Amino acid sequence: MPREKVVRIWDEREVIYPPKRWRYLREKREKALRIMEKLAAFEPLLYGSVARGDVRRDSDVDIFIPYRVSGYLLELALEGLVSRRTIVMATPWHLIKGVIEIDEETTVTFPLIEPTDRELDFYRWGGAVDIVGTAGGRRVPGVNKKLILIVPTERGHIEREVVGRESEVAKILGVSIDIVTERVHVLTRRDSIGRTGIYINEEVPDWMSFEEALKVIADRDPNVRKKVRERGGI
Repeated sequence: MPREKVVRIWDEREVIYPPKRWRYLREKREKALRIMEKLAAFEPLLYGSVARGDVRRDSDVDIFIPYRVSGYLLELALEGLVSRRTIVMATPWHLIKGVIEIDEETTVTFPLIEPTDRELDFYRWGGAVDIVGTAGGRRVPGVNKKLILIVPTERGHIEREVVGRESEVAKILGVSIDIVTERVHVLTRRDSIGRTGIYINEEVPDWMSFEEALKVIADRDPNVRKKVRERGGI
């Protein structure tokens, strides 16, 4: 799928959803809830467009566990549903994460090292809702990949420009101004120079646990080794 570009709308506009979009949202929410119920002991969060409501037919169902936990315990809870496992790290300065793929559109992501508050803010930035909110149909504000703040309404959502409203956006989302300015910088820079790739994206072999695979990576990569030593993870 082509990457979405940052757009400028200058003021704000309301988007009213047609019945088809409400159906997509209901179906993806139901799917997310089935997975989250299996992971209820781990305080799962639904994040991104399915948490906000501005879904399309091809929108992903993204679930995040907000603290370090054994990959084995998650896989045990998801028994029979795991199709692929990977370790990802966007840059040498970012969080190291395990990703469990359920199917082509559904993933469960969890930290393999202790996350910082700022790293957790990343998920609130995009919009994140817990299992109770998901079950109750709660939709939350968040920012999409075009740098547009999505504020849910009964009829759909309102879109607001983020650039120039950073403090307001931080307050609405309950995140630090630092994460807002960082994401504005990253996404606008990406538009000007293009995506530069991801630092680590490795599949975990069937015979290895996430933690064992992380040790293999850390043994050969000093950036990963330093991160693990600083924040634990093996």
